[in-house]
Amino acid sequence: MTNAVKIDIDPMLEFQKNYFGPGCNNSFASINVSAASDNLLESIGSLSLCRRDSSLVFLILMLGTVWLGIYLHNFRRSPLFDADKREFLSDYSLAISVLIFTLVKSFAFSEIRVEEFNFYNDTLITAPNMKSVTVANVFAAMGLGFPLSLLFFMDLNITSGIINSSTNNLKKGPAYHFDLLVLAFINLMLSIMGLPWVHGGLPHSPMHVRALAEVEQRVDQGRIHEKITRVRETRTAALLSHLLIALSFFLLLPIPIQMIPLGVLDGLFLYMSLIGTKNNQLFERIALLVTEQAAYPPAHYIRRVPQRKIHIFTITQVLQLAILCTVSFSPFKYLKLIFPIITFGLVPFRWFVVPKFVEKKYLEALDINLEKTTMQ
Repeated sequence: MTNAVKIDIDPMLEFQKNYFGPGCNNSFASINVSAASDNLLESIGSLSLCRRDSSLVFLILMLGTVWLGIYLHNFRRSPLFDADKREFLSDYSLAISVLIFTLVKSFAFSEIRVEEFNFYNDTLITAPNMKSVTVANVFAAMGLGFPLSLLFFMDLNITSGIINSSTNNLKKGPAYHFDLLVLAFINLMLSIMGLPWVHGGLPHSPMHVRALAEVEQRVDQGRIHEKITRVRETRTAALLSHLLIALSFFLLLPIPIQMIPLGVLDGLFLYMSLIGTKNNQLFERIALLVTEQAAYPPAHYIRRVPQRKIHIFTITQVLQLAILCTVSFSPFKYLKLIFPIITFGLVPFRWFVVPKFVEKKYLEALDINLEKTTMQ
């Protein structure tokens, strides 16, 4: 049993606490003044402070981090500086944006209190008493662990499928089963020690491949596309990055990571989400719903699939995404346990239900990789 620093983050409470909190609605008139003086002071102390300026600064820091990160990420296309400097700013866009807006908070909004990490000591490893585990406990754990294991299986294979896409031009073969076997042994040991499980990560894995790639920009019918010509396939970069993550646990907690505002960190995650939608066919087709037909991109499926069928297929995918988001963000914790099962259930939905609305020949054209068809 060892002590460690635990990070408590709940960014969803920012506006609930500081902008729409009880302190912004209640007034001292609502306190029963006939109460004793000590009860009056206790009632006044129980009111939450209304700090709407904190929420506004939180929003500025989050959106500013996202804007600067995306701007620097696209700096490769800028005419400023030389190619090496543009490449450096693009590769380290996220770190630069986090650093700059942390400094903005420290100097421009130094008098405004914003939400930060809450640190407290907690037990890192607590070995369970296996003698007290009954047969019913084992089967209950199996029932709860199966959906999570199913989610990890799909997550790992989806991540591997994206990374090993033909558009990345990877030469070394994938190791799907080996990765899954290693993941199973790691999670077995974590379960024995009472620690959370780990799994294949999205979206940082495709971003890691992109950082190791050599990219060319090509023009097709007036539109600029990026083509990956070569990827420096090495395990050294991933090993070093995870060693640095482990080292940061001892060097950055609780200071200096506590100096980074929560709004900046939310901007970091929002940046990763938006970058993950880049070159994503689903989001491209969602944009087609409100795009003039003459301005459609030169994608292969637009030339092969009728416009009405494209929109029907897009709407079915949006409905599936809405179902997943509803379950994932549900306030009922036990409902979230069936999220992996619902995700797995979308596979037969795609193969047996969607073809009733969109013919298979059109589905095959939509499934073909966009970049592979248009750029070669």
